[in-house]
Amino acid sequence: MTRSEELFSKAVTKIPGGVNSPVRAFGSVGMTPRFIASAKGAYLTDVDGNTYLDYIGSWGPMILGHAHPMVLEQVEEACKKGLSFGAATEAEVCMAELICKMVSSVEMVRMVNSGTEAVMSAIRAARGYTGRNKIVKFEGCYHGHSDAMLVKAGSGVMTAGVPDSAGVPKGCTEDTLLCAYNDMEAIEKLFIEYGEEIAAVIVEPVGANMGVVLPKFGFLERLRALCTEYKSVLVFDEVITGFRLGKGGAQEYYGIEADLVTYGKIIGGGMPVGAYGGKKEIMEVVAPVGSVYQAGTLSGNPVAMAAGLAQLSYLDTHPEVYTKLQSLGRMLYGGLEALCEELALPYQVNYVGSLGCLFFTSSPVKDYTSAKTSDTKAFTEYFRHMLTHGIYLAPSQFEAMFLSAAHTEEDVQRTLACAREYFTEK
Repeated sequence: MTRSEELFSKAVTKIPGGVNSPVRAFGSVGMTPRFIASAKGAYLTDVDGNTYLDYIGSWGPMILGHAHPMVLEQVEEACKKGLSFGAATEAEVCMAELICKMVSSVEMVRMVNSGTEAVMSAIRAARGYTGRNKIVKFEGCYHGHSDAMLVKAGSGVMTAGVPDSAGVPKGCTEDTLLCAYNDMEAIEKLFIEYGEEIAAVIVEPVGANMGVVLPKFGFLERLRALCTEYKSVLVFDEVITGFRLGKGGAQEYYGIEADLVTYGKIIGGGMPVGAYGGKKEIMEVVAPVGSVYQAGTLSGNPVAMAAGLAQLSYLDTHPEVYTKLQSLGRMLYGGLEALCEELALPYQVNYVGSLGCLFFTSSPVKDYTSAKTSDTKAFTEYFRHMLTHGIYLAPSQFEAMFLSAAHTEEDVQRTLACAREYFTEK
């Protein structure tokens, strides 16, 4: 029995499913999770001493690579001064100023502790600002595990949501309306019917929790126009895309300004942190200025702020990081596309910048329904081959791959060679 297997056998007796987040489980690929001991650059090392080329990057935030020395240095210095104060610090001010500088649409920002908390708080702020209750989300877009966001499609795109998790009362989701991602006709019809009641539309500008699904031409622009017309709040969930597609995230990349935006662990260099921000007039409904209450003892934690300031400052002053990520993305995902074409593989590759996904389906993937046509058994076989050969992918067909500035062209070529070997042997 390996050390990972030994730890997992203990974990399942004390932790539900043996993991503290379902995305870490290897059940869907019929394997035991690898328990990680350390990470450096683009590589992970597990408790059995196996080293893997990492394409998860802690689900996105390790954009500079693991254990970046500059980030570690700032964290160590912050730790020496204390781990938590529950009081205001200079680092919080510096972080707020930096985010507002890097993202033109953000005029004010509030720190929280996770992407889930950021979304929950942004939705509450939007409702408080508009005096309305209904929100719109898109099928396949994940916005954390707060009650109102755990919704699946009913019988139609304009059906009010029903809970997608046990323990969520139907009343918590009755004001959540659903549309298919990229379906402009459906969202227009929904606004015609409910427009005066819609407080906010929340969307992942790039769907990155059903694999990777890109917004089709005009989709984000139409959301912006409808929200402006009906005086609803447009919320971009940039927990994945924020500071990854560029300094200004997806808003900068696609040239669309949201009213509110949510961020996650990338603003903490991988530490537990989140934030929501946007237009001053909306953010000022939040306590203690306004009547929308939201609080958190650990919000703006000094150690997390130190890590985030180090990482975001580096990204702000080193634009070559994004140039490199774009280049590596074209090499990796473009290489997978070329491989599929050369070997006549009926698969799809969706990508933007350093985010990408290989879908095991012959259908173009443009929304949640088309993503679900993927052959998960075929993915499982591919995943096992790649892991066995030291390539660490997410143990799910419906997750993104993340490149970092620590990856090299040699890493990418090794990955493509490993994929070629698998498909050629097949």
